[in-house]
Amino acid sequence: MDKFTTLTGVAAPLPMVNVDTDMIIPKQFLKTIKRSGLGVNLFDEMRYDRDGNEIADFVLNQPAYREAEILVAGDNFGCGSSREHAPWAIKDFGIRCVIAPSFADIFYNNCFKNGILPIALPQEEVDKLMDDAERGANAVITVDLETQTITGPDGGTIHFEVDPFKKHCLLNGLDDIGLTMEHAAKIDAFEANLSAQRPWG
Repeated sequence: MDKFTTLTGVAAPLPMVNVDTDMIIPKQFLKTIKRSGLGVNLFDEMRYDRDGNEIADFVLNQPAYREAEILVAGDNFGCGSSREHAPWAIKDFGIRCVIAPSFADIFYNNCFKNGILPIALPQEEVDKLMDDAERGANAVITVDLETQTITGPDGGTIHFEVDPFKKHCLLNGLDDIGLTMEHAAKIDAFEANLSAQRPWG
């Protein structure tokens, strides 16, 4: 998993509440078990019409936000079913940080396991960042996980909270497999000892 330390990028505004995982990645794209290739279908039903043409006024189709790496969204982001494809699609599009007043618990935890930093902030602070994000290509925000700060285009700074264990995992690029492999030496020693005690096994 990619490490997350400091991210400086364009922030896209999505001022919608209750954005569920089916809106993030519709059910017809859940057949794959690959984490790549889903970015093109992120927010598919909002990005494209029935003929597959881009809907010009959807934020991620606008030239200023096509390379957005941060998403500023409304309350209860990621609600609905627990599909892990939702963070996969967000990451594959290129978004590494989602900022909102609140998140659905399963989606929130899945983000950390896939190298995405979800940041929950009070509504008034999200509103300020939403205003910043509406500046188009000038909506450049810096997110520093080590110092737990967000710096806006005008230099203003917002502090955010994050669970220390989840922070450690993101800073070091550790998903569940990576966490297990941190104990590889102990696992190898245990298996060697077990083989010596039970050679018939």
